[in-house]
Order: sequence, then C-alpha cells, then structure tokens
Amino acid sequence: MSRERTIGILLFDDAEELDWAGPWEVLTSLRMVAGETRVVTIAERDGPVTCAKGLRVLPDHDFESAPPLDVVLVPGGQGTRRQVDNPALIEWLRRAGADAEWVTSVCTGALLLHEAGFARGKRVTTHWGFCDQLEARGDVTVLRRTRWVRDGNLVTAAGVSAGIDMALWLVGQMHSPGVARQVQRYMEYDPAPPYQAEV
Repeated sequence: MSRERTIGILLFDDAEELDWAGPWEVLTSLRMVAGETRVVTIAERDGPVTCAKGLRVLPDHDFESAPPLDVVLVPGGQGTRRQVDNPALIEWLRRAGADAEWVTSVCTGALLLHEAGFARGKRVTTHWGFCDQLEARGDVTVLRRTRWVRDGNLVTAAGVSAGIDMALWLVGQMHSPGVARQVQRYMEYDPAPPYQAEV
C-alpha cells in the first residue's frame, strides 16, 4: 500500500487555468480511485487569484501556512514572466521543492523551476512557443516535440493539456500503471481531437 502524499499546486495571477486544473483533476481523481492523496493549492497571499482566462480561485494556503509537500506542481501562463522576478515566490519554491519527492511544471512553469535552480543542468520541456526563450536562459537542455520529460525527480510538461498526460504518468510512478489506468478510466480521458494539429 502506498503512503499518503501531499501534493501542492502553486497558483499566481495569470496562471494558465488548464495547466493546473488538468493535473488537479488527475490528482484529485487519484484520491477517488485509491485514496492516500491530499491535493492543496498554494499562493503567496490569502485572497483570490485571477488566472489567465479570468477564472478566480481561492487557494487553500498562503506561503506561510502551506504544509510540507511530497509533490510540487508549477503551472505556466503569462504570470510566469512576472513571477520569475518575485523573490518571495522563488524562495518559497526553493524551500518547498528541496525535500519533495517530485518537482513538476507545466508549460512555462519551467521558467520558475529554472529560476529556482531545479532545472539548471537538466533536460526539460515547455510550450513549443517558449522553447527558445527558456533555452536562452542557459544551463538547461530544452527538448522539443515531447509531451513531458523526466530528469531525476524533475518532471516538466509541454503546454497546457500536456499536464494531464504528465500527471497520469506521475500517478503511475507514485502508485502503479494499473492505478493510473483506473484514474484515466474514471476521468473518461481518451483524447481523440477532431482536428489534428499540423506538426
């Protein structure tokens, strides 16, 4: 039997909704399927966070009240461009991720993981439109045309919907592929987009 884990999802203004809500759905569905999972949202301060498309969310914790985390998840979105220069957020991220079993990001959340030091010297991925900018920050190998990348306990996902795939893979690592398949079935997650992108 797996031990209970506390998973923390970082929120900030202009975070991309599906970057965090997709993995949140996977990880809270894990609790429905297998129990032993606590998922919390965390922001710098108490009060609503306004995400990129206007969704307002009330986080469970601020930085001061956040519990120790086994898994840290950092979403992307336009807000990452400002938060990379937020010393309070970067320092909290460094502390929260230092003892975590897994440190993860979706989309341009990789920018914050790079600034906090977790992505330095590692292989990562991000949204296809941000690969060059992330690579230009130096001391990082950016893999393109891949849904997610694992390097040690660091896992980075490409843009938006890729976070769902990464979170399902993570469930398989924390529990088993069988449990991940149960979560996928519970969610009825079986992508078949009607208009395939030309890539």
